Amino acid sequence: MQTIRDRSLWQEYELIDTGGFEKLERFGSYVLRRPEPQAIWPKKMTDIEWSSLSDASFVRTFGKKQSGVDKLAEIGERGEWQLKPPMPDQWFVNYEYKQLKLRFRLGMTAFKHVGLFPEQASNWNFIYDSLLLHQHYDNQQQQESQAHLKQNIQQGQQQQASVLNLFAYTGGASLAAKACGADVSHLDSVKQVITWAKENMKASGLDNIRWVVEDALKYVRREARRGKKYQGIILDPPAYGRGPEGEKWILEEGILPLMEACRELLDPKKAFLILNLYSMGFSSSIAHNLIREYFPYAQDIESGELSINDQAGRCLPLSVYARFSNIEL
Repeated sequence: MQTIRDRSLWQEYELIDTGGFEKLERFGSYVLRRPEPQAIWPKKMTDIEWSSLSDASFVRTFGKKQSGVDKLAEIGERGEWQLKPPMPDQWFVNYEYKQLKLRFRLGMTAFKHVGLFPEQASNWNFIYDSLLLHQHYDNQQQQESQAHLKQNIQQGQQQQASVLNLFAYTGGASLAAKACGADVSHLDSVKQVITWAKENMKASGLDNIRWVVEDALKYVRREARRGKKYQGIILDPPAYGRGPEGEKWILEEGILPLMEACRELLDPKKAFLILNLYSMGFSSSIAHNLIREYFPYAQDIESGELSINDQAGRCLPLSVYARFSNIEL
């Protein structure tokens, strides 16, 4: 198992302190205080320091009906934000890796999230590197540099890889794939989240992502019947959720048929796949075993935790993952 810690992946994000089931984070110029069920240890800083540093704090509430984007919180934290002036309701942060340059619009939601999961940067980098290899794979004779390759991608001279991002949220993985010239389909069951992802696409200077508001399993099965093949699939299924027509999603019940359907879609010769899980009941070994079972041709499966270290050096585990890429020179 490999634990991937956020080692200088971000310039505009920082995990300042953790503990007492909370975390203190900097997103760009603003510091946020949020609940964190994994941070069971004591804080290093005092509550006075936390209060002094934070520009916004999430306070739990109960029994209030949510609407819009907040329907994502079928089960989980709900509450409201307390903002100190001049903290805005919305702002932007940037992310860079090699030639990848992304820009995200952040905003306060009633279920503690802000539209971005910084630990996912490791997966964005994996997507970007895998797709660069895909382009090299199709053009081995040309022996192009990355700079020349990127120029050709922008000019439409390269064959596009097809990438499917399921449960895609605000689109970090979709943007990483699109920035490398892929033909990207972004699926989420919540229209408001799709709108948010479109804003991120425009802010990042990208376009032509295919937006799909549908139940993930229904869509994947239909694509398989059509004979569609993808060179990349990203799955980030929630523990619980609802499709656009009220379809119930429960991870333990839905993950096997979804993996089986994705097996029919993935190009076995040159493709990558990422499985990311935030359910606290699932370990990276489970994610690893799922990939071994449904993609027996997978080479060099990586699996482990995505985590971020706070300023005291303590590792905050945030999700588990398994991934592989069969794309090589």
